[in-house]
Amino acid sequence: MPGLFLFLWFSASLRGVPPNLQVESPQELAAIRARLQAIPSSRLADISEFLGAESASPIRVVLAPENTELARSVSPWISGFAVGESSLVVIFPARSPGYPDNTIEDVLRHEVAHVLIWRAAKGNPVPRWFNEGLAMNVERARRFQDQTELLYQLVKGGETDLHRLDGLFTGSQSDQVRAYALAGAFVHDILQMYGETTAKAILARIRQGAPFEEAFLDVTGVSPATAESRFWRRQRIWTSWIPVLTSSTVVWLGITLLALLAIYIRRRRNREIEERWEQEDESDRGDHLC
Repeated sequence: MPGLFLFLWFSASLRGVPPNLQVESPQELAAIRARLQAIPSSRLADISEFLGAESASPIRVVLAPENTELARSVSPWISGFAVGESSLVVIFPARSPGYPDNTIEDVLRHEVAHVLIWRAAKGNPVPRWFNEGLAMNVERARRFQDQTELLYQLVKGGETDLHRLDGLFTGSQSDQVRAYALAGAFVHDILQMYGETTAKAILARIRQGAPFEEAFLDVTGVSPATAESRFWRRQRIWTSWIPVLTSSTVVWLGITLLALLAIYIRRRRNREIEERWEQEDESDRGDHLC
């Protein structure tokens, strides 16, 4: 009971407190630095609240040009990274954000979320898939792009267990896109099934020293393996229909139906025109008789 009281008090004390960002950059990136500094702090407060993380300590945000050692140390498609224990976020403004990010603001929110996840767990281990999936769900609302990317990955590669999913984050660019699509969908599914406060509660148990699997089971009532199995079972409802809907027979049937519909519409319009002509002819004959 005292532990629950402390958790509720700690969560309430974080409500609405935005992360304290300190943005740094060389002079050539001053315009982007000003753009990020102009983001209202209220637009970042939801991250701390969602994760149950301490946000008063400064987070250093470094904007790095492409000619720096930081840029050369990571793959060229990576637009940013975070180091939780150092409260450090590094962003490469010259790189166009790739999935799951769309803008540099998305990158900022995503990487700040990683620092706050580290704080919420007090530096204790959190699986990569859960960490990245949470950052995606905190970064922005789920979009149609996420759904289509998930569908593409399901058709392309089928199921990927959580252990292999973690490994994809250190692979090629296509591996990482797949990893983000699946991790984001899985964590979103968990939050939908067990509630929006699930992430905060799991991280709080980890902060108290519980291993991730134990914390997940305590909060959701099921193991990560069970949640994973149920997630894939729900996805099969869609994937089982995809081969049928995309088969050549169904495609040609659809084309045929569209062609028949076009013929029907054209013939109906022709009949309407002919009827109008007949009415005009009758009207003209009536005028002549008069």
